[in-house]
Amino acid sequence: MNRVLVTGGAGFIGSNVVDGLLAKRAEVVIYDNLRTGRREFLTGALAAGAELVVGDLLDRQRLSAAMAGCDTVIHLAANADVRHGLEHPRRDLEQNTVATSNVLEAMREQDVKRIAFSSTGSVYGEPEVFPTPETAPFPIQTSLYGASKLAGEGLISAYAIGYGMTAVIFRFVSILGERYTHGHVFDFWKALRQDPTRLRVLGDGRQEKSYLYVKDCVAGILRGLAEHEGQSGAFIYNLGHSETVVVDDSVSQICAALGVQPEIEKTGGQRGWIGDSPLIHLDCGRIRSLGWQPQLGIKEAIGATVTWLDANPWVLDGDTAP
Repeated sequence: MNRVLVTGGAGFIGSNVVDGLLAKRAEVVIYDNLRTGRREFLTGALAAGAELVVGDLLDRQRLSAAMAGCDTVIHLAANADVRHGLEHPRRDLEQNTVATSNVLEAMREQDVKRIAFSSTGSVYGEPEVFPTPETAPFPIQTSLYGASKLAGEGLISAYAIGYGMTAVIFRFVSILGERYTHGHVFDFWKALRQDPTRLRVLGDGRQEKSYLYVKDCVAGILRGLAEHEGQSGAFIYNLGHSETVVVDDSVSQICAALGVQPEIEKTGGQRGWIGDSPLIHLDCGRIRSLGWQPQLGIKEAIGATVTWLDANPWVLDGDTAP
């Protein structure tokens, strides 16, 4: 990779990917509308020579211009609000599926031949096989987010076959770590800062999920891209951890880190919301066969996330870094 455009490069995962690329001495163009991304996450990257283009993926002309001269796109920008997807159904379509179509068209216009795409384990809906392999049959989709990502996968695969592109698709579990600003650890941490005496937990607390530390995620993306350099077609990898954790245990760890013992209120049922899968556990043997493996366990990843949030309370309230 010589020059890489990273969509969503000012976000949690994106800014960590940018740092990983700069460490490998790639030229980096960050494309982000800064609605959820933070300039503060890019301080080191911009000082190291990365370029920031503030723009929306729905502005294809601006996107195509930003992509000029790049040989690779790492497409991370998306609406990741799974929980509230049904409240604004067009958002997933526009920000995930239509935006991905625009990325692909810009690539075609600029003759960019390689893309990495952040998909999701949610595309498996509620599978019958655990850990779930890439070859599992797709059940009925249970979230608009998962459905929009699966549509994006389909577009990317078709472009890869039709236009001789290299497409590496990663189906993530939830990611944790430094610069984390969205998800259950963030939500619990913020709620307990506001009221350390009580905590509302959606569902029955027994939902079981796998998580992955962000730097392990970055290493997996870069390893998968390197494996298929020069190969046309679509290549799919689950990216997660062999471990899982139940919500009750992660709540206990967060409470212990804060030194609080709140009264726990649970809403009941197997799901926190419509589309929330009670068990997510992916088979990551395919990416492990390339020599990649996580360096941090889930407990350590939760701990790293809490430590970072504790050191950066400004991000919890949407403030600007001091």
